[in-house]
Amino acid sequence: MKILIYILIILGIGLIVFNASKLDLENPFLGDSGVAAIGILAAACAVLLMVILQISKKVNRKKK
Repeated sequence: MKILIYILIILGIGLIVFNASKLDLENPFLGDSGVAAIGILAAACAVLLMVILQISKKVNRKKK
């Protein structure tokens, strides 16, 4: 499970970088830039959730 969490975090960061390259800062919500902005937000949420899961597993192990 630990390796899967790390793989998902790395994939999420990769998606953030990929979508940031597609983002047009002058018109961030038009065309492909809108899709890229949504993709960045979704990948950031996924990374945040994986980090929270990782921390909760560490707390659970220390509790036992």
